[in-house]
Amino acid sequence: MDADLRLIHVRRYIENMPALPVTVGKVLEVCNNPKASPVDLNRVISVDPVLMARVMRLINSAYYGLSGKVTSLVRAIIMLGLNTVKNLALGAAVVENLGRKENFRALQAQGFWRHSLAVGVASKLIATKLSVSAKQLEEYFIAGLLHDIGKIPINSVFEDEFLEVMARSDRERAALYLTERELLDVDHAGVGRLIAKTWKLSSEVIDAISHHHEATSYEGEHRNLVYTVTVANHFANIAEIGFSGDRYPEPLAEELCEHLGVDIAYLDGIEDTIHAEIEKAAVFLRIAEVQGNAS
Repeated sequence: MDADLRLIHVRRYIENMPALPVTVGKVLEVCNNPKASPVDLNRVISVDPVLMARVMRLINSAYYGLSGKVTSLVRAIIMLGLNTVKNLALGAAVVENLGRKENFRALQAQGFWRHSLAVGVASKLIATKLSVSAKQLEEYFIAGLLHDIGKIPINSVFEDEFLEVMARSDRERAALYLTERELLDVDHAGVGRLIAKTWKLSSEVIDAISHHHEATSYEGEHRNLVYTVTVANHFANIAEIGFSGDRYPEPLAEELCEHLGVDIAYLDGIEDTIHAEIEKAAVFLRIAEVQGNAS
């Protein structure tokens, strides 16, 4: 099968994926308006009981560790900020859409999502060290969580071939994305970009998904986030947290660590913290499971 035909199959799979809930689209629209207020966001979320329940459960989970139970959505939005609540809604919706068991054939779902959570958590911890503003921290988590979403269509559409991709990557100790290009003529970063653009995710998240294997060639405006996700992903792979199919990533470019002022030794030193934060962040997956089973 040639590259054009493979891309047609991948695009068809993406086109047939469930769209993000209409309410989530409205949430993104509201939050993109610099004049939006907590009341505006509350008005949108409140008309969708499922989304509201999901957001409130996340807000009251150990992931945020707020003191006392929050029962008012407006209060939660004021406490956490519009951007954080937006990303809560977005993250849970994306994981619900992509987390269904039928999407995982060559890949093992539990290992994949644990790796994804590890990258999200590590990205957020690096961002904290970089003194990223509180309202942007969740953008780093979401970018890390979703960085590998392009693997899901590839492993579903080309199951047998993707198994061979992972096997050859192991045999030859080669980076997975390079073996994908060699055997499939597509790679998960490019496919992930198609998904992110279809769902109209933020430009920051799109760039992180698109460039997390080739960050040194990135010339956009979101360098800190792209570099952070790249470093977090490398760490999660070499520390073997979860399973992404990429056991032999390329060496990490020194310029990324120099730019961020963070290296792998730093992440090694906080690995216990990363594991603890993964357990808290796993609430995203449990909510997706509940909603998926209910549908």
